[in-house]
Amino acid sequence: MTGDAARLSDLNDRSREIFRQLVETYLETGEPVGSRTLSRVIANSLSAATVRNVMQDLEHLGLLGSPHVSAGRVPTHVGLRMFVDGLLEIGDLSQVERARIDGGLSELGERDGSVADLLGGAGSLLSGLTRGASLVLSPKAEAPIKHIEFVSFSDNTALAVLVTEDGNVENRVFTPPEGLTPSAMREAANFLNAMLRGRTLSEAAKIIAVEVAARRQELDDLAASLVQQGVAVWSGGVAGPERLIVRGRANLLEGMDGEEELERMRRLFDDLERKEDLLQLLDRAEDGEGVRIFIGSENKLFSLSGSSLIISPYMDAERRIIGALGVIGPTRLNYGRVVPIVDYTAKLMGRLVADRTRRG
Repeated sequence: MTGDAARLSDLNDRSREIFRQLVETYLETGEPVGSRTLSRVIANSLSAATVRNVMQDLEHLGLLGSPHVSAGRVPTHVGLRMFVDGLLEIGDLSQVERARIDGGLSELGERDGSVADLLGGAGSLLSGLTRGASLVLSPKAEAPIKHIEFVSFSDNTALAVLVTEDGNVENRVFTPPEGLTPSAMREAANFLNAMLRGRTLSEAAKIIAVEVAARRQELDDLAASLVQQGVAVWSGGVAGPERLIVRGRANLLEGMDGEEELERMRRLFDDLERKEDLLQLLDRAEDGEGVRIFIGSENKLFSLSGSSLIISPYMDAERRIIGALGVIGPTRLNYGRVVPIVDYTAKLMGRLVADRTRRG
């Protein structure tokens, strides 16, 4: 049986207990775990030789690995995934941790400042609590649309103007379809205003293709092209890199002692700067409720650095997901401690962002 095919149900009680104890010891110490160590901590008295034989079986299943020439074993990414999904015991927040999160976010909420300032402060709080790097994906601009207009600058340059009901005005330069006439621009703007007034940009992107197809006879080809391009111009900017806030990257360097480890982390830092892969990962977190855990090679972003991401969406008062926040750390993160920290912080963040948006 290969490691990819291994399941928790494939392990008998003894193997499961040895595996659980080994992973917990590794997550606590960060060091390879030997059979003698396990034989001393396992409740049932087992000899080191018996434990060693079970560890060899677990290694054959792809759940454990042996780094360098050490006699000890460490869990593989496959093994960590099995542990997280089936054996991880999520702890409760300590009173100290809860008080620190409550106090820190309450102080941030009372300050005058933008939503970005609030999210940046929350990211710093999260990285300080977990000693990892924090990620915060800020809310999309979801105010309902009031008016859309297109303005021609030249044959190959035009301006899309978006006015939202909260009074915000945004302009974006784009290249219009070739041969576009002023009348086609007015026709496209009128069509969009009739279809999208009172809707958000995310709603617009979902309905516009259907509406263009259903009402094709009302638009000429150039106007139809501009309608679809105009929505794409705005939707493309909704999830731009400026929505991502990263704090505490220096924490990831703690305990690094080797050129190879430092080089892997440098590559991760480069990826954090580019942010595109992270945005895709965070968008996946926005697809469902609850905390999600991405371990090492399960995601291309972390395949080289050997890192993990614990992430949760946060919601507004109507239970709509508006953003996400999480923590990056080594794969030997204390998952049982960090998961409730991320979960609790996300729940408070949704309320704070909703309050700040109403006030601002």
